[in-house]
Amino acid sequence: MSLGVGGRAQVAALLTLLAGGSESAVPPLALVTPEGISAVGDLPRGDMARTATWRPGASGLDWTEVELRGSGEARRIRVITVRLDPARFRLSLENGMSPGGYQHVWTLDRAPADAALALNAGMFAGDGAWGWVVHDGVEYREPRRGPLAAAVVIDSLGAVRLVDDAGVDALRSAAGSSGVREAFQSYPVLLDERGELPAMLTIPGAEINLQHRDARLALGVNADGYLIIALTRFDALGPSFGSVPFGLTLPETARLMRALGAERAVALDGGISGQLLLRDAAGETHRWPGLRAVPLGLSAVSR
Repeated sequence: MSLGVGGRAQVAALLTLLAGGSESAVPPLALVTPEGISAVGDLPRGDMARTATWRPGASGLDWTEVELRGSGEARRIRVITVRLDPARFRLSLENGMSPGGYQHVWTLDRAPADAALALNAGMFAGDGAWGWVVHDGVEYREPRRGPLAAAVVIDSLGAVRLVDDAGVDALRSAAGSSGVREAFQSYPVLLDERGELPAMLTIPGAEINLQHRDARLALGVNADGYLIIALTRFDALGPSFGSVPFGLTLPETARLMRALGAERAVALDGGISGQLLLRDAAGETHRWPGLRAVPLGLSAVSR
């Protein structure tokens, strides 16, 4: 039996109360720090990144955890954020059994042993990965189209960018995707080419359910070309309940990515698919597993 929106919110509230959480009113989504509470939607771009306490990982990678408070299922949310300089790593799609993402077999357990970062990539459909897949310069799947689709493109020099359908067409027409080493598509776009939320994420009643809450995983690129990865975890009862698929709406996720400094951003598959692995500066592995295998992973190995 599935829970409706009201039922999910009631379960989230119950879990929060069992953990000793408060029912007191907070802004729609708030960042909690020792200095106080700030509405995420009011934060200037990059403000959360500037005030966060970053921890070192492999050279070129740092990470942090922040606490959010909101309403309903977002009463207590922890966000694990990674900031990575792609020039210092080799980024690669992963699924050794199915490079084109035709089989749902990838989990964190399949990440390379020397990966500094690994996460699930893109969305999936009935036949595996959704949309365009390029691995090691070989196109395995053709693009799909959508008003809020975006392709994450890693070029032969390691630079990362997000492009729309027209950008994908242009890349494919340039000598058969020459210069594209890795690419995958996902949706919806969270921050567009203006660095702002697309209209479809701001207008109720459009094609996207703006009220639906879920665990979220998002990928963005900041003004310096660094990757920004954010994974949310329900934080009412500690890590054991972290993979419960309660969390943010898509507009809240977009505002979170903007506060973390992203200029462009896209959602990846969250819910019970969302999973993330990183290694800190001491070599210790930190894992936030998902509850199901996915068609594709994305890893970063130091150059």
